[in-house]
Parts: sequence; structure tokens; C-alpha cells
Amino acid sequence: MNKTEKIIAILLGAVLAWYLFTNAGQSKTQPSAQSAAVQTASEKPAAQPDATRPAAAPSVAAVQLPETPEETVILENDELKLELSSWGGVVKKATLKKYAQNEGAVGADNPPVVFDFADAPLGRLGGPVTAFACQSATATEAVFAADSVTRKVTLGEGYVVTYEDAGIAGAQTLSLGSMTMGASKNDLLSVDSWAMDVKGGKVVHHCEGDSPLKGYLVGGLSGGCSGAKNAAGLPRAATVPYGGEQTWIALKNRFFVTALVSTTAKVGGFEATVTRDAAVATYRPERVAAKAQVTAGGAVTSVFYVGPKKQALLWRLGMKDVMEFGMWRWICYPLVWVLNVFHAAIPNYGVAIILLTILVRLIFWPLTHKSTVGMKKMQEIQPLMKEIQAKYKDNPQRLQQETFALYKEHKVNPMSSCLPMLIQIPVFIALFNVLRSAVELRYAPFLWIGDLSQPEALFASWFPFGGLNILPILMAVTTGLQSAFTPSTGDKKQQQMMMVMMPLMMLFMFYSFPSALSLYWFLSNLFSIGQMWLIRRQTAAQQKVVVPMEVIDPPQTRQMRRHAK
Repeated sequence: MNKTEKIIAILLGAVLAWYLFTNAGQSKTQPSAQSAAVQTASEKPAAQPDATRPAAAPSVAAVQLPETPEETVILENDELKLELSSWGGVVKKATLKKYAQNEGAVGADNPPVVFDFADAPLGRLGGPVTAFACQSATATEAVFAADSVTRKVTLGEGYVVTYEDAGIAGAQTLSLGSMTMGASKNDLLSVDSWAMDVKGGKVVHHCEGDSPLKGYLVGGLSGGCSGAKNAAGLPRAATVPYGGEQTWIALKNRFFVTALVSTTAKVGGFEATVTRDAAVATYRPERVAAKAQVTAGGAVTSVFYVGPKKQALLWRLGMKDVMEFGMWRWICYPLVWVLNVFHAAIPNYGVAIILLTILVRLIFWPLTHKSTVGMKKMQEIQPLMKEIQAKYKDNPQRLQQETFALYKEHKVNPMSSCLPMLIQIPVFIALFNVLRSAVELRYAPFLWIGDLSQPEALFASWFPFGGLNILPILMAVTTGLQSAFTPSTGDKKQQQMMMVMMPLMMLFMFYSFPSALSLYWFLSNLFSIGQMWLIRRQTAAQQKVVVPMEVIDPPQTRQMRRHAK
């Protein structure tokens, strides 16, 4: 690399590192115990929660239950099983039948994911809990009635639950249920909403920006906000209001979502209750519940979603921004689609990632080829460059003119090696966003890897740093080989230093990332090395070896011999 290329490469690397760490790490905001907008709940010991099953948490306001005996109704389809209570006609438990709690397939020894909404039932209306009676029920529909109020609950395809209420009046709150932080350090816990009073309507990720919830939502390596601070003196639970008209509201962790998709009532805001993990000394949210502030009268229809954070399903409901792809969404959406197309053809997400890597490298092949050939030409004209620099070292203007003339004569573009870097970094950031939170990769096995959404963590009891991760090491080695194969026009000592520093930096950055990311980067490095090797072979074959011609003296005439004497 020349000086300009090195500066650009360093700047691009810094931008990439900044993006990865700001999205993967944790900032330094500490939740405040003194916020005026927060109501706190009393301390109460709680058991350590399961990774997918919310634990009981302190309630901000006690709810008086009816004295009438509770009746339980089950709604079920191929995707979801709902346990409904006649106390309010609400969902108190939801089972995602296709998603296992632990690594492996759903079975007798590995139950499906369960959302326990006992303390925050999905669809509960504010005020006294109505003692309904179940009038009728089928496999996917139940009708409850009490006096002049009726409630119909329907389980639809795509993890959709619909409430049709008649006879309600006045301002109410409508419960969205709750969501729990998973046990993985890569997990997150967040609240999203589509706020109509923000620039005419836009998504608000409440773990970012100036949302009052930001200080109470914290994630792991894959995202989140505020820092892991000392939790001493902080309340066990805090309720934070957020005003303004909302179109939809979603509670999510890394892989799952429960959301109010739409309602015919007017939503004037919501309040979220965040419960922290009392078993750890540093602040870490354990669970978030929310209630929408609705103004309803007469008949109201509300649609909820309780399911995986899957792009196709959320897109259909108008909540694609829950995927949190940010400014790179225009790249992320087709990448997820292509990944699932490959998986449909060969049902293994490790193979799908390999095919996705091949596709991306083939798309960039012409550009990378042109860049590598350009760097090779730059390397070949370095002796001429040094001559020009020595000859015109005291005349900068003439030096610049002669340098550009040399580039033009040999058809060399000094910036050609930087363009692939500029283009591929957004693609990698998009892949980072996709692979870190794709529910498709949850517990997806590949070769020795049990879960592509997590680091490999082999021999965790023997190795430090959470276990042995082979893919990041292979990625670091191939990064060094790629640097060695890359044509260089700079100082050899600097090149050798980059061959050491870059792999070490990449190893440090990727060691705790999901193995799917390391797999992609490792394979991408292999393709780059192979491409550079082919270009070297082609260049060597095209070089012509010039053989000096033997000079044969012409035969001398009689006149020539006479003059020679």
C-alpha cells in the first residue's frame, strides 16, 4: 500500500471497529434511582430466571382478582399454544411450539420456549379484572362474556392473537405482556415503538437516543445501551412512562417479540416496567413489561404478535424496523431473504452462510480483481516512481505532473485499491446486523458448532475466555495470509507490522462474537487469498521473457575489404 491507501485503510478500519464496539458493547449511562419520571416498586427477592421463561417480578400495582373460580381455555395451532384465563379473558401463558428452550430439537427432554405472562397477562384491560364466563370455544377461538361486555380471542397464523372487545368504555390500559432477557452475554432487552409525534411518525428504539427508558435497558455484546454499573441502591423494578401517540409497541429480546401490532383504540403512550436481576451486583435488566394507554369506547379490535423476531413475519405486520437494521436495512433485508432461500434448498444454516459468502464474493469478484491488478501495477512501476521523486524532489508541481503522466501511461488508478474497501465495509456491517440477531441461527448446528448464534466455546472448563473458539483463530491466520498476498508499494517493515497487528486486532474483536460471523469472515478471507493467487499466476504467465538477439555481421564486399585496409 502507498501512503494514501494506508491512511484510507486505517480510517475505514477505525470506522468499522467503532461501529462494532458501539453496537456490540455497552455505553456508560447509569440508571438513575432518582428520576422524577420513575415510580419504584418495593424490593422483593426473586429466583434466577430461565433463559426463555420470565420469572415472577414485583408488581408496580397490585391487581385485585375476582372471587369467581378461574376457568382456563386452551387455543392451539401448529405454531403457538395459548393458555387463556377467564379472569379478564387474557393470555397468561404462550408456548412457541417450534422453538426449543435449549440446544437441539423440541422433544420430551427439551421443552419449547414458554412466555409466562402470569404477572402481566397479554391483553389485560385496566381497572378491575372482569370475571368472564366462556360462552364458546374452538381450537383457535374463544368467546368470553360478562354482563354487557364480551371479548373474543382468536389465534391466527403467523403468531397473531386478535382481541375483539364490545361494551367497554372510557380510558383504559392494555397490557402487552412481558419479555425476559436471555442468559447469553450476546442477548439484549429492548422496547421499540412507532411514535407518531416524532417527525411525523418514525420508529423509536427506546434503548437509544433520549428516550427515558434508555438508562434501564442494557444488552450484551450484540446490542443495547447503558453500561453495566453497580446496582447497589437501585430499585428492584422501575416504571417509566413514555407519552405521545403510538402506532405499534414491541417488547423484544435478541430472538423473540411480543407486541401490540395495531388497535382501533387511540394509543396515547405507554408505560414500561423494567425489573433488574437482583442476583448480580451489576445492573442488568431481567424483564420488561408494558401497558399501552388507550382511549376506547364501544367496540375495539386489538392485534398482538407473540413469536420469533423473524423478518418475513414482522414485515407482513408492518413492524420490520423491530429487526433494528438501521441505515443498512436496504442491504440487510435482501441478505436475510437470500440466506433463507439457500436454507430452503439445503436445510443447514452453516451451508447457507457458505453459499451466501460465495454469492457476495462472486458479486464483488470483478471489482476486487480490478483492484488487485491495479495494486500489482502500482507495485511494478515503483522503480519509475522513485526515479521521478528523486529527479523532481525540489519541484512539487512538476513531480505531481510527472506522477500523473506515469499513471496515465501505464493505465494505473492509485485509488482503485480503496474502492472495494469502501463498498465491502457497508456489506459486512449489514451482515453483522443480520447474523448477530437472526432467529434462524438460534441453536443452528454446523460441523463441530452447536449454535451458530453463539461463540463455539469448546472445552469451556479447560480454556480461559469462555472456551476455545477455532473460527476466530482461523480468521486471524487467514487475515495475515491475505495481507501477505496483497501487493504492497510501501515499506516492508510497515507491511510486516500490519501482517501482525491486523490479525491480532481481528482476533480480539471477533473472539466473543457469534460463530456465524467468524465463519463468514474466514470464508471471505479464503476467497480473497484464492483470488490473489490466481491473479499472480495470470500476471506471471503474461510476462514475456525478452531473449537478446544474436547480432550477425553482414558479409563484406570487395570494396568494404579494400576500405578496411
